[in-house]
Amino acid sequence: MSFTEKVNNKAQQLAGVAKERIGDVTDNERLRGEGAVDQSTARARQTGGEPRDAGRRARDTFH
Repeated sequence: MSFTEKVNNKAQQLAGVAKERIGDVTDNERLRGEGAVDQSTARARQTGGEPRDAGRRARDTFH
């Protein structure tokens, strides 16, 4: 996973936190939901990249 992808994932996660908090303060269920989805998506992308990178490193070791 490239540095840019990591930064984008972290930015999306932080935006999700902000949306969720604003939703809490304003009692807006839609914003709370969007924030939770943004956070989950960012975490899934971050986690999904690590095994892929590990596979590439293992492949490169044997070639």
